[in-house]
Amino acid sequence: MAVAVSALALAASACGKTSTEANTPEDNGGDKGASTSYKGKGIGLAYDIGGQGDQSFNDAAYSGYEKARAEFKIGGVDVEPSDGESDADKVQRLTSLAKQGYNPVIGVGFVYAKAVGEVSKKFPNTTFGIIDDSTVKEKNVADLVFSEEQGSYLAGVAAAKATKTKTVGFIGGVETPLIKKFEAGFVQGVQDTDKSVKIKRQYLTQPPNFDGFSKPDLGKEAAKGMLDADADVIYHAAGLAGQGAIEAAADAKKWAIGVDSDQYNQKALDKQKAYILTSMTKDVGGAVYALTKSVVEGKPLSGEQRFDLKAGGVGLSDSNPAYKEMTDVVAAVDKAKKAIEDGTITVKSTP
Repeated sequence: MAVAVSALALAASACGKTSTEANTPEDNGGDKGASTSYKGKGIGLAYDIGGQGDQSFNDAAYSGYEKARAEFKIGGVDVEPSDGESDADKVQRLTSLAKQGYNPVIGVGFVYAKAVGEVSKKFPNTTFGIIDDSTVKEKNVADLVFSEEQGSYLAGVAAAKATKTKTVGFIGGVETPLIKKFEAGFVQGVQDTDKSVKIKRQYLTQPPNFDGFSKPDLGKEAAKGMLDADADVIYHAAGLAGQGAIEAAADAKKWAIGVDSDQYNQKALDKQKAYILTSMTKDVGGAVYALTKSVVEGKPLSGEQRFDLKAGGVGLSDSNPAYKEMTDVVAAVDKAKKAIEDGTITVKSTP
């Protein structure tokens, strides 16, 4: 962990901890990488529950943060959440970032909706981004949203084709409207592919308890229960808790389907990677990069920015060689992808 500048460290102590801080005079407007009109200090990135190192959602955001900083030669700071924090903590975090001149300031996750709505009004010249929420309607806010149900449909197709026991499972971290989109797409994909396949579903926690996104032991316990009931493919949408589900599947030598990032390539999951059949990817990093690029170039995005299957915002990874060898699975997924893109298949966003 790098030590943040003192001002941010003081603010972070009350509402989260700073992961990294990087800014030099040449990073600001006028250097060879950034537009001469850009006067910001860099990117301010505030993580969702689970923080950096979740091998999933937050790490996907970090990849875009790093790419934008390197390409545009600007500074940046990424800040961790605190356990059990309130909306007031999030407001303080975003306010601190905006006051110091970070632009854009991005809240990773729908949990930042209230804070982004409040703080963006106080800093009209700063561009704010919020990932996975489309309710903030300020002129200086970009709502970065994804068609998770479409990518999850492909995961459902893959699961239905790969199962030997005709039983698959879905684990949602917290039962929220967003995670229900994952469930809806997955279930529809399974049922459209093979109606005889049974689907076991479980949510780890209910709001306001968000431990289902941060505690791997919860995911592991849920997955074990499904595996004991004959499931041999498990898809999770549970953030850091999903690591436990992947571990349980690997221990049982059954398939897991990852989420958000290509979890086959995550170092923390090296021991389990052979059993990560595929992952439903969300280009969260691409969204962070795109928003930063727009700000640096002086044409900041605002309003809803949707990243769907056709635009490459969601998809299904094929990093595992075992997946590529399953030609019937690949063919079924490719066919479904084309059908969604050309409108032949409309994927539901609620179960």
